[in-house]
Amino acid sequence: MFYLNELGLVCALGDTHAAIRDNLFSGRSGLVMSDRYSSSGALPVGAVRGVLAEMDPDKFPLAHRSRNNQLLLTALTQIRPAVDAAIARYGSHRIAIVLGTSTSGIAESEAAFKAAYRAGNKAANTAGNTAGNTATLKDSPVSGQELDAINRASSAGNRITFPPEFTYSQQEMGSAAVMLAWALGVTGPAYVHSSACASSAKAMASAARLIQMGLADVVITGGVDSLCAFTIAGFGALASVSNTPCNPFSANRNGINIGEGAALFLMSAQPGTVALRGWGESSDGHHISAPDPSGDGARSAIGQALRRAGIGATQIDYINLHGTATPQNDAMESLVVNQLFGADMPAGSTKGYTGHTLGAAGAIEAALCWLAMQDDNPAGRLPVHLWDGVVDNDLPALNLVPAGYRLGRPLRWALSNSFAFGGANAALVMGRE
Repeated sequence: MFYLNELGLVCALGDTHAAIRDNLFSGRSGLVMSDRYSSSGALPVGAVRGVLAEMDPDKFPLAHRSRNNQLLLTALTQIRPAVDAAIARYGSHRIAIVLGTSTSGIAESEAAFKAAYRAGNKAANTAGNTAGNTATLKDSPVSGQELDAINRASSAGNRITFPPEFTYSQQEMGSAAVMLAWALGVTGPAYVHSSACASSAKAMASAARLIQMGLADVVITGGVDSLCAFTIAGFGALASVSNTPCNPFSANRNGINIGEGAALFLMSAQPGTVALRGWGESSDGHHISAPDPSGDGARSAIGQALRRAGIGATQIDYINLHGTATPQNDAMESLVVNQLFGADMPAGSTKGYTGHTLGAAGAIEAALCWLAMQDDNPAGRLPVHLWDGVVDNDLPALNLVPAGYRLGRPLRWALSNSFAFGGANAALVMGRE
C-alpha cells in the first residue's frame, strides 16, 4: 500500500488546508484578473498571493533561486517536521524525491532576457559608459521585439550579458528535485517528470514504484509550476486561453486559465487515512496538442488505475475531471467518463478554482481529493463544479457537482484524471481506509 501520509499545498485557493478546503466546498474561486503575464490585456490567472518561503542568497545557491522553487519550499514547510522524522527513522539515503513540472525557472529567464535587452539599448545610447551595461531582473514579460533583438545580436557575434542574479541552471527541469534534495540533505533517487499536464500525476505513480521495488522507504512526491508569460503566450498562440473564468463542460466554454502552485505528499508504506491505490498511464500519440477524440488513451489509463486498485467503476465515489474547458478535451473526457461510469457519477473540474497548474495539476488535484477524504468531512462534501450551468447538448451527460452536494457518507474512493498534450495520459485512484 502506498499511503499519502502528509500533504503540503499552496495554490490560488490559499496556503493552509483549512482555507483551501473552505473555498473548495463553498465554491469560491481563487482566480484573479492580472495583466502581468500578457501584453494583450488582463486575463484570469490562478496566482498564489500569499507570502512564499524565502531563499536567502547567503544560503541558497543561485541555481536554486526561482519562484518555482519558492513555491515548492512553501509547500515543504507544511510537512517539514514529518520529513525530518522520516529522515531520522530511515536515513537520508532511503528518502527519494519524485516531482513533476513544466515551467521550472522560465520566469527568471524571461526577466533576464528583458534586462539584457534593456541594458544593451542603454549601452548603445551611452557610448563608452560601462555603467550602462548594468541589468536587473524585472517582472514584466519579454516581448517578441526584445527577443528578436537579442537573437540578432547573438547571431552577429555580440556578447549578451545577463544580470548577475540569473543563471541558466534556474530553468533546468530537474532543478526542483535537485534543490529539494540539497535543502533536505537526502541522497536517495531524486528526479523530475516533465510530460506537460500529466507530469505530477506520473511522478506520483513513479514514486509508488520506487517503494514497490524497495528503492526507497519514503518518497516526497508531487508537483510545482509557476506563472510566466511564456506559458500563457504559448497557449494563446493555440487560441486556448480564455479572457474570462474558465467554464468546463459548458456550451460556452472557450479555453483555459493558467495557474500556479505546489503540492507535496509524503508517501510511504506506513498506514494512514488515504492511500494511492491505483494508477494508470498511456500515450496515445494522436496529436501534439489535441486529444484522441475516441478517448482510447484516456480510457486505457483509467482502466489500468481501476484494475491496479482492485475495484470496479461503480465503486468510485467522485471523479476529479481534467476538465480544461477547451472544446476538444472536454468532449473527449465527457465521452470516456460517461461510457465507463454512466451519467450519475459525481464529477467535476477544479480548474475554475486554481487555474490549470500544468505540470503541478495532477498532484494539486490529487491533493484536493485528499483533503475531501479526511476524517473531518464525514458527510462527504465534494468540490463544487464551477461553471455557468449552460449544458452542452453535444456532450455525453455528466453529473457535475452542484453547490451544497453531499454524498451522505465519507468519500472513500476518488479518481483524478490528467490528460496532457502529446497524448500523455495518467489516472490516479485514491482510497480511504
